Amino acid sequence: MQLIYYLISTCTHLVVSINIWLPRPVCDMHQYACSTLHCWRREQSKSGLSNTMPSLRGFSAVFALALLAGVFLASLPSGVQSIGVCYGIIANNLPPPREVVQLYKSKGITNMRIYSIQLQALDALRGSGISLMLGTTNNDVAALAGSLSAASSWVQAHVKPYHSAGVTIRYIAVGNEVTGGTAQRILAAMRNLNKALAAAGLGGAIKVSTAVRFDVLTNSYPPSAAVFAQPYMVDIARHLASTSAPLLANVYPYFAYSSNPRDIKLNYATFQPGATPVRDARSGLVYTNLFSAMVDAMYAALEKAGAPGVRVVVSESGWPSAGGLGATPENARAYNQGLINHVAHGTPRKPGPMEAYVFAMFNENQKPGAETERHFGLFYPNKTPVYPINFVGARLAAANHTNSHGFGGGH
Repeated sequence: MQLIYYLISTCTHLVVSINIWLPRPVCDMHQYACSTLHCWRREQSKSGLSNTMPSLRGFSAVFALALLAGVFLASLPSGVQSIGVCYGIIANNLPPPREVVQLYKSKGITNMRIYSIQLQALDALRGSGISLMLGTTNNDVAALAGSLSAASSWVQAHVKPYHSAGVTIRYIAVGNEVTGGTAQRILAAMRNLNKALAAAGLGGAIKVSTAVRFDVLTNSYPPSAAVFAQPYMVDIARHLASTSAPLLANVYPYFAYSSNPRDIKLNYATFQPGATPVRDARSGLVYTNLFSAMVDAMYAALEKAGAPGVRVVVSESGWPSAGGLGATPENARAYNQGLINHVAHGTPRKPGPMEAYVFAMFNENQKPGAETERHFGLFYPNKTPVYPINFVGARLAAANHTNSHGFGGGH
């Protein structure tokens, strides 16, 4: 019984922590089943359990259990644990950061994005096991671009001490949706931060990128026709290729749908069944949800920029629950749960597990702009859900989706 308990515990730990210790991209289903058994054998060897087997029959029983567990896990789409949630704080009624981190953990959310240096949040993340995308503000970009010493000071003050204290910083996002003349300085800021990280002994451990809006593309329909609208993005793409860092892209089917509901159907935009497939005549790929088409447009632009190996991490995506056309709790839940389940499948151009961040954790009552901006939260500030959403069970939910649900596109 002790051995069986150990095996079940190991498999449970595997499901919860897969994003931490499996290499990325996570292997496909067959490889995943094999790696599950391999890891079990490795743990068995370390613990000396192989010497406690009373007979070949006992070994066979345990091995059969391991095989059954491996097959069960292999039947679930891998990579869904690469979903995170953005933690925005443009509000005056949010819970303390320590409670926020506990809420992430209680819901099984393993990745967080913050947009600036939030000292209380960084302190609360120590030893939490939550991986972090840490942002610089847009106002920081010019200083970081203009001076290596400024970049070094930023790393020494805001990155190295927290990394040393057990905060898992995966990415640094140089600004968010930077526009105008400042956008021309993003690359210099990225280069300086990479040099500063290397000098601090963190070179390669933390990837530096920038989070871009979808309108950095032009000719985005069909997806294969997309190119970057500005030359500076071509330079950024090639730099990312040289550092093995991903491009961070904010992808919002909601805004595409709400601006053109005549041509973009609601089920097509919210991962719902019954959407009419759209075929990209240039590539031959078929899309049945808008999210995949938008992500593949980014991939097409990267390929044309000479950076086909750069991965796209969706740094924001979400759907509002109030305040605009199609902004209801039902539609928001359909989209966000669909996104959570979808990332295991990837896109037609890049099948396989992908990484995405839902926007956002809370409704933020002081966000400027349209009313929808204040209703993107998964939770109210009192920590109650705006609608039911499932992160821990997303692997099981995703198993019920067909491939036709997983791949999609639109205009």
